[in-house]
Amino acid sequence: MTLEELGWNPELEAAFEPFRVKGLVPARLIRETSINFSAFLEGGEEIDTILCGRLWNAAAVDSDLPAVGDWVAIELGNDQQPHIIRGQLPRRTIFSRKMPGNSSQAQVIGTNIDIVTVVTDAGADYNLRRMERYFALIHRSGAEAVVLLNKSDLFSKEELSRAVDEISALSPDAKIHITSALRGEGLKAIKSHLRPGITMCIVGSSGVGKSTLVNQLYGEEWQWTSEVNEATGKGRHTTTCRELVPLETGGMLIDNPGMREIQMWTDEETLRGSFEDVERLSAECRFSDCSHGNDAGCAIRKAVESGELDAARYESYLNLDEEIEALRKRAKKRQMATERWHKRTHRVKARNLDDRIQLEKDARGEI
Repeated sequence: MTLEELGWNPELEAAFEPFRVKGLVPARLIRETSINFSAFLEGGEEIDTILCGRLWNAAAVDSDLPAVGDWVAIELGNDQQPHIIRGQLPRRTIFSRKMPGNSSQAQVIGTNIDIVTVVTDAGADYNLRRMERYFALIHRSGAEAVVLLNKSDLFSKEELSRAVDEISALSPDAKIHITSALRGEGLKAIKSHLRPGITMCIVGSSGVGKSTLVNQLYGEEWQWTSEVNEATGKGRHTTTCRELVPLETGGMLIDNPGMREIQMWTDEETLRGSFEDVERLSAECRFSDCSHGNDAGCAIRKAVESGELDAARYESYLNLDEEIEALRKRAKKRQMATERWHKRTHRVKARNLDDRIQLEKDARGEI
């Protein structure tokens, strides 16, 4: 397996040149654990590697640390010395969400991703509001969006057609495929997006058939799968860690454990891009400071009342806008706390330096 088949390009080659003169070699991270990383070298050799202390200390936040999909510069070790990551190359795309809970930091799902594929179905997992969140995050990442409407064997043509239309309305640029992991239907369409050097990240809820699709794409049972209750969508999902997997037919997959939370990690500009219909209507309001409540000439209220704008979609827009604003405030508060900590640390260091200088003067008998 060549570096080009892993996604290497002239831009990465240029960025790597300072590392090459130091004797380091390029590698792409394919797996991460709590203690180390696994990576592919030129030729497809897989190695385990650790991160040097300098990069640990240089990371302002966890999302700055290497993640699955990253290109890194490695100092090769031997039987006595470990392989060490000494450098990290610029990321072309970053697919991330907000960390679950009250954190104000991002959780990187994968980097240097070309396509993000969302697996859902037309039944228990079908949720347009969740799809809006996925699309907002995908647009923010810079990757292309693909949707697999899976388990087609369980639903009528009318149900599937309705789901396709509704999802397409949320993101007209997204490519939507109807698939059945059980019957192997639609795999040709999925493979049409993959070729050497292209990385696809697959996300979706637990039990929607994601692992079965990955198994079929890879060509062998590389993950153990279990049956899922078709009525409730509940069951055991077999992907337990984030991992980049090369395909024999070309391209790579980043599979992920099922996501229970899709919390926003984006900004107001991306949100407006994902809700262009709402932004367009807002611009038609009579007053620029319209609150979209009882104001005269409110185009949004008129559109909701007439059915032109789905009330649930508008409510979702407001909820996401509130989440982004709350995230911005938490991030600003965290930044202020970090700056105060640094200032306090510098003051302590300055006082300690003064004390040390004074002690040295006393020792020399200087006044």
